[in-house]
Amino acid sequence: THPGFVARITQAGLDYAHQQGIAILEEELAQLKLPDISGDFRIRHVGKVHYEISRLDLRSFQLPYSRISLVPNVGLQVSISNAFAELDGNWRVKIHFIRDHGSFDLKVENIYIKISLKLGNDASGKPTIDTSDCSTRISKVRVHFSGKFGWLYNLFHSAIESRFRKTLESKVCMNVVSSVHSELQPYLQTLPVTANIDAMAGIDYSLVAPPTATANALDVDLKGEFFSLSHRSAVPFSPVALAFPPDHDRMVYFAASSYFFNTAGFAYHAAGALVFEITDSMIPKDLEFHLRTSTFSAFVPQLEKMYPDMPMKLRLSAPSAPFLNIGPGGLSLKPVVDVQAYAILPNSTLAPLFLLSLVSNVSAVIDIKSSHIVGNLNVGRYGGRAVRTLQSVMNILASSILLPRLNARLDQGFPLPLLDRIQLSNTLVRFHQ
Repeated sequence: THPGFVARITQAGLDYAHQQGIAILEEELAQLKLPDISGDFRIRHVGKVHYEISRLDLRSFQLPYSRISLVPNVGLQVSISNAFAELDGNWRVKIHFIRDHGSFDLKVENIYIKISLKLGNDASGKPTIDTSDCSTRISKVRVHFSGKFGWLYNLFHSAIESRFRKTLESKVCMNVVSSVHSELQPYLQTLPVTANIDAMAGIDYSLVAPPTATANALDVDLKGEFFSLSHRSAVPFSPVALAFPPDHDRMVYFAASSYFFNTAGFAYHAAGALVFEITDSMIPKDLEFHLRTSTFSAFVPQLEKMYPDMPMKLRLSAPSAPFLNIGPGGLSLKPVVDVQAYAILPNSTLAPLFLLSLVSNVSAVIDIKSSHIVGNLNVGRYGGRAVRTLQSVMNILASSILLPRLNARLDQGFPLPLLDRIQLSNTLVRFHQ
């Protein structure tokens, strides 16, 4: 199925995320715990030498050069070069009846690490990440032993360096795999795949497919569907194909199709939220207009005879969910609104007066505020020559009473699908056909 909402992370966005990730990985690698090393060597003219190396302390692990790359149809690759580490520890030696001990310093240079990351999604629609491959190569290890027999250790330092090289190479990848599982995977799981936006509706942001890597970006296809919290039912229309504009200048792009916004109308209509009542007390005082039968008798003369000068109530409802279109100028829709008029009798009961079915022209603009999609509606004039004046009255009531309520709700906005601790800046909104 087509997504209703797409998030695109470009190379610039990946580079920024990579900076944060490398800093964390550097801290993790600095916590490497290396095992004690022991063994025997036979040296000409000296004989059998037994050594022990213990209390290995990794002082630092620096990753000065690294980059993240997109691997089309596969995932991501992180390459680290010219990394280096420093550590120290204690040594102990036994040669025949001679025993000695001391300390040593070890420098590891030209460390190359290549990490392949596979992206996916789980049953709940959350993103997943795993290490599909990891390799480490160390080209230079230098060790210096101090102590009475330090010179002796330096005779077979190449063997000791080889042991260190193999130990570090295996430990680095073990630590990388552990960091991906313990740090990166839980962080990706903070993506909110469902978001309750109020007491009536929520948004489904679950992934409909694994993230797709291309040569320029990483695209994440999300369901992008509003749903009623009280009764979730199948949407009676399908998502349209979403053609992403070929922009790659910014770190992240979000694209929402008309399906995303139309499911909002469907969800709120199903929840019974598209019903509004207007009474005389709600009319702004500067309108000099009152909801009374004497006012509307100019349009419906029978009202003055049947219900002379009685207060009225209007009930506005949408017989069907509104359907909008997106164009270069913004969003537009033509909702059908049923207006049922009532007379409020002295005993507070309601007497139905007349029913109008009106079609309005509504335009909408959206923006981003505090990582939320916010909107604003504007209503055009009602059409129709036969009851133009009455429709103009309805237009005034809708513009002065209904629109402010709807726009106040739209100003609160709907959350974008963002990971924890992510904030957007320098946002730009564009409309496409």
